[in-house]
Amino acid sequence: MIFDKLLNKIKKTAPPAQKYAPPLDPPKSGMDKETILKKIAEVPFWWHYIELGHGVVTPGHQGGENNPGASKEILARFHLPENFSGKTVLDIGAFDGLFALEAEKRGAARVLAIDNFNHLEKEGKHLERGFIPLQIAREILASKVEYKEMDAMDVAPEKIGTFDVVLFLGVLYHLKNPVLALEKVASVTKELAIIESLYFDKYNDEAVAWFFEKDEWKNDPTNWWSPNQKCIEAMTRAAGFKRVECVSKSNGRITLHAFK
Repeated sequence: MIFDKLLNKIKKTAPPAQKYAPPLDPPKSGMDKETILKKIAEVPFWWHYIELGHGVVTPGHQGGENNPGASKEILARFHLPENFSGKTVLDIGAFDGLFALEAEKRGAARVLAIDNFNHLEKEGKHLERGFIPLQIAREILASKVEYKEMDAMDVAPEKIGTFDVVLFLGVLYHLKNPVLALEKVASVTKELAIIESLYFDKYNDEAVAWFFEKDEWKNDPTNWWSPNQKCIEAMTRAAGFKRVECVSKSNGRITLHAFK
């Protein structure tokens, strides 16, 4: 199912986490609700709505405030495999780890999440090392998802190995060198990479990308590229994937499944 709601611009103030969550079983850690609320409040910024037990959901921003269902809608747009049993999964640009945690929930044998937070420093959002959101979510959920601080452009098999499935969601258009980035994704992918990006639906007879020199898109200086579908598919093949399928397009976002 394709959902047509644009991702809202990041805001500084998040809604109270406990108001909007459906009832959930306690987390595996056995942590009580009061402790969970205290721990998530220690993190200055959450991007996704992540269910943590006792009816608590992190105060996310993706898909709009007061909308904890947004994360489920976005997950549906990616067409993730229903069953990751026995698979190794890499989540590049994981931030607070919604997708990595979802892969674990779906049975992945091993999940590695990587990110760095230099972009938040540029936006004036400082994260103390002890309060990285994925680390807090892992503790609450007693998750075995591994975390490594690493830039997407530093990904290489000699550094982290290779993975059956690689998640590269909402990252590509934030990188100055998209083809090189896709080559790095291909180098650590054994079977499937799921790639989601900003895109524009114009000049569809040609492979064309729109470049943002400064902050022309959403007043965000971390946005660099918006390729059309033909361009992003061509770049992905050129980077080393044999077959590329578009699985969803919605209001300026595109998701591809790229096969080795």
